[in-house]
Amino acid sequence: MSETRFRRIMLKLSGEALMGGQGYGIDPEVVQQIARDVVAVHALGVEISIVIGGGNIFRGVAAATKGTDRATADYMGMLATVINALALQDALEKQGLQTRVLSAIEVQEMAEPYIRRRAIRHLEKGRVVIFGAGTGNPFFTTDTAAALRAMEVGAEVVLKGTKVDGVYTDDPVVHPDAMRYRSLSFTEVLTRNLKVMDATAISLCRDNNLPIVVFSIQKPNSLKELMLGADLGTLVHGG
Repeated sequence: MSETRFRRIMLKLSGEALMGGQGYGIDPEVVQQIARDVVAVHALGVEISIVIGGGNIFRGVAAATKGTDRATADYMGMLATVINALALQDALEKQGLQTRVLSAIEVQEMAEPYIRRRAIRHLEKGRVVIFGAGTGNPFFTTDTAAALRAMEVGAEVVLKGTKVDGVYTDDPVVHPDAMRYRSLSFTEVLTRNLKVMDATAISLCRDNNLPIVVFSIQKPNSLKELMLGADLGTLVHGG
């Protein structure tokens, strides 16, 4: 078994990461590819927890700007994250990996309620734990949920899987000469207003010295390569 950089991780996926080339919903091929990557890392002996956003189905902030009550819109977004969690659970279990979905809102027919000690026990037993419904509270993003759950279960890092392979000096799609940051401090991210995670999540990680790595989840095997020490993505830390 290869030595990995971390033994217990929090993988943060945006809902948009599940869309693939579609403009909406869930692309089964993309979900299966992510599941294969998770299975490969699990085989290294890594304990894996996951938080998924819901923006591919419903985004609370966007709905609130169009007249929907913000709290109501956020609860709708929480339900979207549960849908995504169930889709990923199905893909993982079809590849033979035991998975549990724990939800911050009660949906007992589909998921277990979130209980911290239960989540840790699942991880210790080698199960992948997917946290649905964010924090269970409106006005908080799934970025914040990922930071919070990571600290609660003792994850050593938050790995944010995105469409871009790190944080750049500018939008690399618009500006091909933009440079990738290899590392940034939490303070630099906040003062420069870099779009790594929302400010609440960054502050939580900074205050608890929990590093973040931003990398591309769309490149097959990137998660495994990152865990084995490859120079991928951008490390955000307390330095």
